[in-house]
Amino acid sequence: MSYRLVDELQTKAVPVAQICRLLGVSRAGFYEAKRCAVAPTFCKASMHLRAAFMSSGQSYSSRRLVTALANSGLKVGRYKVRQLVQQASLKPVWKRKFVHTTDSKHGLPVAQNVLARRFNPAAPNLAYASDITYIRTGAGWLYLAVVLDLFSRRVVGWVMAPSMPATLACDALRMAIKARRPSAGLVVHSDRDSQYSSDQYQALLA
Repeated sequence: MSYRLVDELQTKAVPVAQICRLLGVSRAGFYEAKRCAVAPTFCKASMHLRAAFMSSGQSYSSRRLVTALANSGLKVGRYKVRQLVQQASLKPVWKRKFVHTTDSKHGLPVAQNVLARRFNPAAPNLAYASDITYIRTGAGWLYLAVVLDLFSRRVVGWVMAPSMPATLACDALRMAIKARRPSAGLVVHSDRDSQYSSDQYQALLA
């Protein structure tokens, strides 16, 4: 009760040392009592933090854990989250990346290198570059096909999917065509992988 009284009086701008002396309690005891009073809040945060960390496959860093706690209704700063992570000995585990995206060893016809390293066209919609990569998301690994206008280096088409058939590359190019309406003669440069050498993609280019 004395420690609670100290806390109440302190809110009225009375020095802690003076209050503790008048009530016959120690300053160390007051601060310990005050720390214990807020401990349940951090225990709750620790429980939600551990749950979010485990549900992420033990991959969330402090930045993502802050967001996860906020989504649970707990506003905890990043530095406090780091402290809780250290106290709970939670260490992110990064899984090995899976096999690369594309396959250039195929029997499909391969186009000549029409772009010939001319990576700086004089105007928009003269030359596009396209490729497929993969990224880590909360839903797992996803493939990303991107089409870039080499004039502005702006992404003009992109599609994500859990697999990478030829339609992935085609859909990204269709998005670029629909958005930019390029004229005939556009050069679309890519690697020689099966998605870009497929009949479906070549028909779209034609």
